[in-house]
Amino acid sequence: MDTLDTRTVNAWCMYDWANSAYVLTVATAVLPAYFAGGIVPAQGWHLLGMQVNATSLWGYAVSLSALLVFAAAPVLGAMADTSGRKKSFLTLFCLTGAACALGLGLSGPGDVARTLLLFIGAQMCFACANVFYDAFLPEIALKKDWDRISARGFAYGYLGGGLQFCLSLALIALHDRFGLGQGEAATLSMAMAAVWWAVFSLVSLRGLPADPPTPSRLRPSLAEQTRQGLSQAGSTLRLLAKGGPASLFLLAFLLYNDGIQTTIAMATIYGKEELGLPTTVLMLTLLIIQFVAFGGAHIFARLAAATSAKTALVVSLAVWTGIVFYAYVIHSATEYFILGGLVGLVLGGSQALSRSLFARLVPPGQTAQYFGYYSVVAKFSAIGGPFLFALVRQLTGSSRDAVLVIAIFFGFGAGILGKVHIKE
Repeated sequence: MDTLDTRTVNAWCMYDWANSAYVLTVATAVLPAYFAGGIVPAQGWHLLGMQVNATSLWGYAVSLSALLVFAAAPVLGAMADTSGRKKSFLTLFCLTGAACALGLGLSGPGDVARTLLLFIGAQMCFACANVFYDAFLPEIALKKDWDRISARGFAYGYLGGGLQFCLSLALIALHDRFGLGQGEAATLSMAMAAVWWAVFSLVSLRGLPADPPTPSRLRPSLAEQTRQGLSQAGSTLRLLAKGGPASLFLLAFLLYNDGIQTTIAMATIYGKEELGLPTTVLMLTLLIIQFVAFGGAHIFARLAAATSAKTALVVSLAVWTGIVFYAYVIHSATEYFILGGLVGLVLGGSQALSRSLFARLVPPGQTAQYFGYYSVVAKFSAIGGPFLFALVRQLTGSSRDAVLVIAIFFGFGAGILGKVHIKE
């Protein structure tokens, strides 16, 4: 492409506006707190002959959803490339994920198994949809604009997710005035987020490039698409296994993103169980993160333009490491607010720059399958951290000890990233 189509770019960014409502309101804020305080009994839940507490159950669920994405995403990405149906796959997974999130709005006390299954389904669909969403970046933006457009997408997400979360927070805080119990307000806010995801996704999809027309007689069957997808995914995996910048970057991303995803997934439940903070403090902190991250994404995009994208990303990882050690020593609500501001500062930049850096390493015409592996690594990196956090928490009885484990992922990830050669 020779020119930047602003309407298409804005439509692409709008999908981040849509799905961030689910990420923030459901997966990060309301559901973890409601799961720990309203769904799982105080004595824990019986699983495989053991009584498992809410924090460990949540960590295991996050890990399992990531494992399912690990198995499915590369094949789905290759299927999208071979069939030319990225937009169709994006539509399918975002609407199915929104439906699962809507089902979470019907969960109540004691619905542990049902809640876990719907959450895993929503998480898997969210991640698979992002395979095809991310793969559009090299097609809708000029290469010189990838860092800026990727950051804009995340900025849209923080703003849209933050606005929807404001509505949910108001509903939860003022539940008495609406004649609702706190649990009812929590479930209604999750249903609202699911509807937000679906409605604004449809707005986004209308502006994205259509799938290329294929005569029905030439269109491969689902079985043939699956076979081709498996074959292409295997070929790409063999290519990545030979080494090179893309492979080294994915290894670095695997490690440092594990630290990021663990921090995001466990922050709310850490504040609830370990620090004993009220729900309003947890919700306000997440709101702070959203709006600080909106500016943080742009700050790191400018830093990347002034230095390089890799340098800016390494700086963000250094800040992430400091955040982990600060989280270990905090006790008060004020300190938790400060922690949220620091997370917001680096969250958008580290995520946006990771996506645009990887886009530089993707061969033309293979965006979906390569971003399939990117998504696999993104979700696979969410297996080890939460699982290790949950395991250390269960063995030691302290989430503080578990927090320190996260610093290891940032340190090794930054070290390997420094060895990746990327043409800026």
